[in-house]
Amino acid sequence: MPRVVRGGLIQASLSEPSTSPLDKIKQSMIDKHVAMIAKAAEKGAQVVCMQELFYGPYFCAEQNAKWYNLTERIPDGPTTRLMCELAKKHKIVLVVPMYEEDLSGVYYNSAAVIDADGTYLGKYRKTHIPHCEPGFWEKFYFRPGNVGYPVFETKVGKVGVYICYDRHFPEGARCLGLNGAEIVFNPSATVAGLSEYLWKLEQPAHAVANQFFVGAINRPGFEEPWRIGEFYGQSYFCDPRGKILAEGSRSHDDIVVADLNLDLIREVRNVWQFFRDRRPDAYAALTAG
Repeated sequence: MPRVVRGGLIQASLSEPSTSPLDKIKQSMIDKHVAMIAKAAEKGAQVVCMQELFYGPYFCAEQNAKWYNLTERIPDGPTTRLMCELAKKHKIVLVVPMYEEDLSGVYYNSAAVIDADGTYLGKYRKTHIPHCEPGFWEKFYFRPGNVGYPVFETKVGKVGVYICYDRHFPEGARCLGLNGAEIVFNPSATVAGLSEYLWKLEQPAHAVANQFFVGAINRPGFEEPWRIGEFYGQSYFCDPRGKILAEGSRSHDDIVVADLNLDLIREVRNVWQFFRDRRPDAYAALTAG
């Protein structure tokens, strides 16, 4: 029998203005995602990932210390605990991107991975941190990740995470492949005019080079008052041949669902022997600094 997993991606616009009180913004976005997770489960999704920093706006459009108040501990914070309950309730694997507090003043852009029985499996911390125009001031908010490229053994398969700007770096995607990832999720917040031409180029290329499935998530719409550009949605799944299997709306909330035949990974790898033919002994320049 083919090993088919139904994946789900959630893209969601802000449900409260970013000028609202932080606790109101956060709670409204959590409530919205709780409902959307339930809908994804009704559609048969077995593993679901949300967008980068899912319970708030993309606040990195400005440098303001008030946004530090959105941080939570992982796994001991309230959102991780809630998501563990939802994963168990719906029997669904969840990838939950959040703003993590490690120590007071030490913060990461992270994603918790929760198994379908509600067990917290671990987290990924965004490795590559941008700091650039037109409003991606992430070094003000996040330390670079320090947990490497973990792959999590879930009820549905081996899941890896790469967050937003990470996708511009093929080295980490290769590490995820070598670590055994079958599905790699890339929760993002990216705008038209900057990266849209790369959106359906880089990640299918990672899928082909490393022969795994990719779930790419991007939030939709404009976020005031910054209006750094249109978050262009278009969340999608692609397979190890780089074929896009399902795609979301450009400008609206959406739940993208696709059936991922994990047996295709072996089939493709038996044709394209990229891992066999690698030459690590010839790649010293990659780590020469």
